[in-house]
Amino acid sequence: MITSTQARPRAYPATAPLPSLLTTGLSRGRLEVTTFFREREAVVFIFALPAVLLLLLGSIFNSEHVSVPGVTTGQLYAAGMIAGGIMATSFQYLGISVASERDQGMLKRLYGTPLPPAAYFIGKIIQVFVCLIAEVALLMIVGVAFYHLHLPATPGKWWTLVWVCLLGGTACALLGLAASSLARSSRSASPVITLPFLVLEFISGIFVPFNSVPRGLQDVAAVFPLKWMAQGLRSVFLPPQAAALEPAHSFETGRVALVLAVWIAAGLVLCIRTFRWQQRR
Repeated sequence: MITSTQARPRAYPATAPLPSLLTTGLSRGRLEVTTFFREREAVVFIFALPAVLLLLLGSIFNSEHVSVPGVTTGQLYAAGMIAGGIMATSFQYLGISVASERDQGMLKRLYGTPLPPAAYFIGKIIQVFVCLIAEVALLMIVGVAFYHLHLPATPGKWWTLVWVCLLGGTACALLGLAASSLARSSRSASPVITLPFLVLEFISGIFVPFNSVPRGLQDVAAVFPLKWMAQGLRSVFLPPQAAALEPAHSFETGRVALVLAVWIAAGLVLCIRTFRWQQRR
């Protein structure tokens, strides 16, 4: 005879629900930030190099004449170098680091875990923006201390600074993720990512005032986001009369926002089509 106790089905412990995408993304972001700041060489390279270049370029060319009253060459370099720092922390570092992780097999192993793939990208974006905020703050301090860079004086200019950093950082981060697939190994990642970045810095008004760049190269630079990021930041840190130094004699902030938004969409499409979790070989 089977009693009621014997007939009762066996009770198994309930399975704990999986954490949400937001929770796993934030946890991955904390891990990415912690890992980044433990790599002292990378921290020094990413943060110190733009600041050192700003000090060198500003000191060498600060005596040169600028045709607009109230604007110095040092201020031009400071505003442009902030844009270069944003792209360095997003496009350059992210592209090289992801290519290295892929070459070492870390992405392949990560893809085989229960971690949602989207959480990995959320973590990378969090790391990029933590570094971006620190980079912008450092370069602003250097610009104010050595080249009389004027901080935004109105809420509107502060808002422009925020959305240029947000849109520009997102666009460059997506392009860095896409460009990471071009490198065949971790050793080739640095030249593959750094070379086009350096070219863009020269023709986009970072190392050379944009009005000194030949017109043909200006047209090439206008295709990519770095030129527009630098132009948007000049509208934040330079007086209104400095717009005379722009090709259109205007900062064109509406067009800056539009171009950066288009590059975000294009970068997202490129990431979806090109990103790989393991090497092609």
